[in-house]
Amino acid sequence: MARVKPKRHNIRVDMTAMTDVSFLLLTFFILTAQFNVPDVETVTTPSSISEKLLPDASLMTVLATTDGKFYFTPVENGTERMQLLDKMGAKYGMSFTNQEKVNFANIQSVGVPMNQLKGYLNLSDEERKAYKSPNGVPMDSTNKQVIDWVQQSLAVNPDYKLAIKGDVQTEYPKVKSLFEGLRDIDFLKFWLITSQETAQ
Repeated sequence: MARVKPKRHNIRVDMTAMTDVSFLLLTFFILTAQFNVPDVETVTTPSSISEKLLPDASLMTVLATTDGKFYFTPVENGTERMQLLDKMGAKYGMSFTNQEKVNFANIQSVGVPMNQLKGYLNLSDEERKAYKSPNGVPMDSTNKQVIDWVQQSLAVNPDYKLAIKGDVQTEYPKVKSLFEGLRDIDFLKFWLITSQETAQ
């Protein structure tokens, strides 16, 4: 007697739930991603074999360009940026309007001396983006405003961390003055940003 073959049914997989999960994950990653903002000026960092990563949060940055200009990038927290501006204003005998504080909370970096900061903050967004500072933030033996920015940032939040990004062509005496200024305020732990050395 012949065997009766059971009727085969096509297997159907419902992908609706998988599609929903995929779009939820995609939306989550888009909304929580933090994109790297390009530097105020282009620098070529020295190479190293270190594989340590920079901390993601509470990081302030000092950028040293080839011609020895310094830029200070405060931590991204807008409220703490406004507190920092108040502290720097008190140190230099300046006061800032609410609009200037809001503008300061939204700028990328400080690249002007304190006596020019109010004028810089009162520029339009487009003018600020196009502005190229001729001198940067002062950092020499007589005028250590970069160190003041770091010190007042630590007064706002002592847990802030510092990273220094210098160009490979930056003259050492310029960077040495920065290191000495940090030593003077007893701030001895910071990161140096480098590019990964390629294997040969």
